[in-house]
Amino acid sequence: MHYLKTNTCNSAQVVSNQNTQHVTAMQNANCLGVILAGGLSSRMGQDKSQLMHNRDNISMLDYSKKLLKSSGIEHIITSGDEHQVADIIPQAGPVGGIYSVLSHFTGPVQPKGLLILPVDLPLMSAKALTELRIKGELSQKATYFTDSQGSNHHIPLYLPNNAYLALFLEQAFQNGFLTSQKNASQSGVNSFTKSNIKNSRESSPKSKKNGPSIKQLLSKVPSQAITCTHDNALFNTNTPQQWQQANQYL
Repeated sequence: MHYLKTNTCNSAQVVSNQNTQHVTAMQNANCLGVILAGGLSSRMGQDKSQLMHNRDNISMLDYSKKLLKSSGIEHIITSGDEHQVADIIPQAGPVGGIYSVLSHFTGPVQPKGLLILPVDLPLMSAKALTELRIKGELSQKATYFTDSQGSNHHIPLYLPNNAYLALFLEQAFQNGFLTSQKNASQSGVNSFTKSNIKNSRESSPKSKKNGPSIKQLLSKVPSQAITCTHDNALFNTNTPQQWQQANQYL
């Protein structure tokens, strides 16, 4: 019995060390991949991350991970209540997902940038994401796509993790239950307890939007648009009809 107890403790310590090493590696990453999978999928009627990508015969979540890895991203986090990083602020949209992911990194060492990919782009290519990342890294500007008609598509997005972004996120999420935490801006979101987050989720209507848009974020940080040579890559699928239409191209 004594042996088993000691072995369990050692195993727990190994797991703890592995988690610490993983976080440290992500903190030192030039670019962290972020998959946004936290939407309600209300128009689709089912979890979009679990839809099967017909060509690759894998889920859209796994397909998104594959795209990011093929575009040169080593470390990837999935944002969403049912995934790796739960939303700190309920129904705060893509910006809320970004905020939640960055809350995991405290202190001076953080990812230098984020390559953000929504989970509902079955026609996106690794080549397009690689171009987005490289041009963003070279310019140190938030970088997004326009299509051949000149319409902006604000995600996928390469986003430098800099003072502009930190200031925007701090100002954006000072309302609601954040204001009840007097030291939030000093101590970071890690000061919030699980009960704070749980109570906030339970009291927030599912239809309420608690966060700014990506467009609003881009208006406050240095940004640029690049042309995506294949418009189909930007086709997102929010409804069963759009999903069926996308599958015709796979």
